[in-house]
Amino acid sequence: MRGTFANIRIRNEMLDGVEGGYTKGPDGSQMAIYDAAMAWQEQGKPLVIFGGEQYGAGSSRDWAAKGTALLGVKAVIAENFERIHRSNLVGMGVIPFEFTGGDTRKSLGLTGEESVSIKGLSDVKPLQEVTATITMADGSTKEVTLRCRIDTAVEIDYIKNGGVLHYVLRNLAQSAA
Repeated sequence: MRGTFANIRIRNEMLDGVEGGYTKGPDGSQMAIYDAAMAWQEQGKPLVIFGGEQYGAGSSRDWAAKGTALLGVKAVIAENFERIHRSNLVGMGVIPFEFTGGDTRKSLGLTGEESVSIKGLSDVKPLQEVTATITMADGSTKEVTLRCRIDTAVEIDYIKNGGVLHYVLRNLAQSAA
């Protein structure tokens, strides 16, 4: 988990000129991504990652998605995804979303102090568009339309079960009963 997002070339655009595995913690201070994730987990806050083009490129091994899920990330919102990494995120129970309508991580002016609410997940369909409400630190809100990159009905089942492993184990338990 500590190695997830620990690449020295990662650039968190919400921090000024900082490279490496750093982000903002619950108190707004800069800290290691692992430490921030653990602090957010202690507060019971699920995490959302905002990313750019070809999110996950170079990290198609399943541990990149496992680490993401273990850090408490529930969704990744990006411009688009590297094919295998998108599939691995779904397999770990993390929902991938893509911006639509010209919105990007940059056009939204994100600072890392926002909260995100995504509507329509209880009955989401493959490739469905959903509305995300981003509440800024000053209380103002922005609504953006996202495309859910759960691409198939089987992937919906994976997400509903918390990932492919949980899906398989539940099916085994049901068939044994």
